[in-house]
Amino acid sequence: MPQMNPGDFDFRKFFADLKFPAMPDMEAFTNATRRNVEAFTAANRIALEGAQAVARRNMEIMQQAMSDMSEAMRTLSGAETPQERAARQAELLKQGYERAVSNIREVGDMIQHANQEALDLLNRRFSEAMDELKTMAQKG
Repeated sequence: MPQMNPGDFDFRKFFADLKFPAMPDMEAFTNATRRNVEAFTAANRIALEGAQAVARRNMEIMQQAMSDMSEAMRTLSGAETPQERAARQAELLKQGYERAVSNIREVGDMIQHANQEALDLLNRRFSEAMDELKTMAQKG
């Protein structure tokens, strides 16, 4: 194997032979990056607004539960016989359970809707970004 002297190596030829891709259109690249940041910002805003809506709804649910509990106590205190009281208590428990299930479903739907809206936005932007990248590569 021939001995190579470091002074014999031609760096210019080496880098010229690498065939680096052309620099992308910087304006197009900057615009694409800006749109990416805008999409992430919008998706975060959607997620935050969804979380705030869920928090507000949870507070409303708690306020309603407290009001319902006060009303139930008044209703149960006015029942005449132990049988009437037990029947009324069973009815109130059933209503409370049904309301809780409905509330859980509602809050779950709110969360799912906000998440889906944010993901749809990000998916659209990702698809656009891939098309932009393909266009930039074809120009280069």
